[in-house]
Amino acid sequence: MADKEPTSRIEEYLESIINLMAEGKPVVSARLAERLTLTPATVSVTLHRMVRDGLIVLNKDKEIELTDKGRKAALSVLRRHRLAEKLLSDVLGVDFHEVHDEACLLEHAISSKVEERLKKLLNNPATCPHGNPIPNGDILPQPKGVPLSSVGAGGTVVLERITEEASRNAKLMEYFHKAGLMPGAVFSVHAVDPYAGTITLSRDDKQVTLAINASEMVWVTPKAKSPKLKQRSA
Repeated sequence: MADKEPTSRIEEYLESIINLMAEGKPVVSARLAERLTLTPATVSVTLHRMVRDGLIVLNKDKEIELTDKGRKAALSVLRRHRLAEKLLSDVLGVDFHEVHDEACLLEHAISSKVEERLKKLLNNPATCPHGNPIPNGDILPQPKGVPLSSVGAGGTVVLERITEEASRNAKLMEYFHKAGLMPGAVFSVHAVDPYAGTITLSRDDKQVTLAINASEMVWVTPKAKSPKLKQRSA
């Protein structure tokens, strides 16, 4: 008898688990409940079902780990989510800060056939509109960059991606959008104030200030300085 496809609720759990793993955070029940905005008791019941269905296991530290079956299902829903975001953004023109929530509604209804059509329509995109990598089969490419919070003042950075954690916050994403914090944008790190807990960026004579915790959700690549040309001898 073939395994049943995960329900939309289970897919939400799987997607959150693999996103937390990609962020390098230990996945425990309490953190998952916080991410899903559910009560710990509700999450605990569903996790027991996921263990029963062979999607996850709990290690000796009570951390959640995906089984091969669970990882495959998690990558599938993550791929559909990010393809849906790309469709909404690039084809339908949905606002940057709204595509995440809309994609959450679409992802569970996308069949494998439609998924293939989407990839073809969108020219097999490597990332979602927020710069997060789209799984390729059973492989989730390593995201580029480092958190902006780890970059010191004085450097120039290229914005690579905005994390899934941030994309769940529509107001924060709208702020990022209005400030020009989009994948591919180039900024100078104007100042870092550890006492105020802020980072100030500058671009085109305009400045934008972020809280340190918000800057942790913005990943950047330091831009290499152009080599100085040697002067010719007279």
